[in-house]
Amino acid sequence: MPYAAQHLAQSPTRDEIDRLPGATVLEFGTPWCGHCQRAQPLIETVLKDRAGVAHIKVEDGPGQRLGRSFGVKLWPTLVFLKEGQEVARLVRPQGRGELEQALEQLPGA
Repeated sequence: MPYAAQHLAQSPTRDEIDRLPGATVLEFGTPWCGHCQRAQPLIETVLKDRAGVAHIKVEDGPGQRLGRSFGVKLWPTLVFLKEGQEVARLVRPQGRGELEQALEQLPGA
């Protein structure tokens, strides 16, 4: 499950995220966020051919527990997970290189 264009209808729980197997990129943002919209082509380009990396897009905002549990303050925030554990994080990614470097931390990426 490489790049996901849409946010999930319902956010997973922190427990569900912590139990994820393999490599996952957890993306926090909103559909109306300008920074998020500008980052999408870059994120899609880097993730589209990475079948071994799951991409989960979570709509964040006030009262959203999952984002708070990860300490998300700015969008988009990408949390790179290996077996449900954070190994890297990018906030408002600007270039392909920093995404590639973060993905190197993941198995199967």
